[in-house]
Amino acid sequence: MSPTRVLVLNSGSSSVKYQLLDMRGGDRLAVGLVERIGEERSRLKHTPADGGSREWGGSIPDHETALKAVAAELAKDGLGLDSGELAAIGHRVVHGGRRFTEPTVIDDAVLAEIERLIPVAPLHNPANLTGIRTARGLRPDLPQVAVFDTAFHTTMPESAARYAIDVETADAHRIRRYGFHGTSHAYVSRETARLLGRAPADVNVIVLHLGNGASASAVRGGRCVDTSMGLTPLEGLVMGTRSGDLDPAVIFHLMRVGGMSADEIDALLNKRSGLIGLCGDNDMREIRRRVDTGDERARLAFDIYIHRLKKYIGAYYAVLGRVDAVVFTAGVGENAAAVREAAVAGLEGLGLAVDGELNAARGDGARLVSPPDARVAVAVVPTDEEMEIATQTYALVKESGNPG
Repeated sequence: MSPTRVLVLNSGSSSVKYQLLDMRGGDRLAVGLVERIGEERSRLKHTPADGGSREWGGSIPDHETALKAVAAELAKDGLGLDSGELAAIGHRVVHGGRRFTEPTVIDDAVLAEIERLIPVAPLHNPANLTGIRTARGLRPDLPQVAVFDTAFHTTMPESAARYAIDVETADAHRIRRYGFHGTSHAYVSRETARLLGRAPADVNVIVLHLGNGASASAVRGGRCVDTSMGLTPLEGLVMGTRSGDLDPAVIFHLMRVGGMSADEIDALLNKRSGLIGLCGDNDMREIRRRVDTGDERARLAFDIYIHRLKKYIGAYYAVLGRVDAVVFTAGVGENAAAVREAAVAGLEGLGLAVDGELNAARGDGARLVSPPDARVAVAVVPTDEEMEIATQTYALVKESGNPG
């Protein structure tokens, strides 16, 4: 029997998240996290399928050491990287530019192109590359597959993807709207169609991925036609620490009048803006608690967050022309009933509403929270980016006839 397991790696600048999945039945065999790589107080948490978590701390100086530690933890459960049941390793890569429109088996040329894209993803692609190179060193015989956050959005038409700036300048510096969270938007839009009992090709969906980072997408017949993030993940919705949409002249004003450097403005807009800049908190649970106690700063932050969200719902309704579902996902989208209710309040004329009881009920799976007679479904669909990466990775190696 051909190997059916896929190890999914998400390598950050100082962390590695991982999951091992068996694609025969979609079983999750192990999940884990290595964090604070390069610090003296590094930490590894590993949870096998039986739920018996193991955790230890110490010095993990680099990603190679981190992955060797992951391999050792997997080996304790009989799931080591040397297992003949491992079909491939799937890597999350944040930026694939215009070239990578689908999952791709990694070779030296692919690595070189991911490296060439570092200027448009300086925080993410270098870490992704480190994880890939380390994994290739540990299992050079195993197919390694890159799954790109930007790939799902490459179906956007030029009218949505291009900024209205000088074309030659834009092309010379690869300036365009790429979009992010693509694996989540792909998975959730497809699962929403399943929830509605229809084929993805027959469904138009607005996906709202609301976590500390947040993005919206308009998906027509399974293909993305617009998304809120742009050249970087800074554009679009109000986020935990990012500003989202902003008049570009604010940057010039801060440089000329505020005397701020480019790096200072970068830090302001990415790390000290959004919800945390508005009210000092970026946890929606805490913000809602403060709203309920009458805190005006928290109320204003919440209202700004909802106002931006509602604008994107309306805009993408116009882009799609017909909407079958508006779906909420990720940490805030899946758990904050107040956000879902406020986001569609006043949009009854567009066929949008939530049922108070359904919306307030907790649940782990995909579910509808709109009234049974609603013209447009409002849904909650938990995202599963690791499963999406594993599914795309396994399909590719099976198609190429080279699993394991």
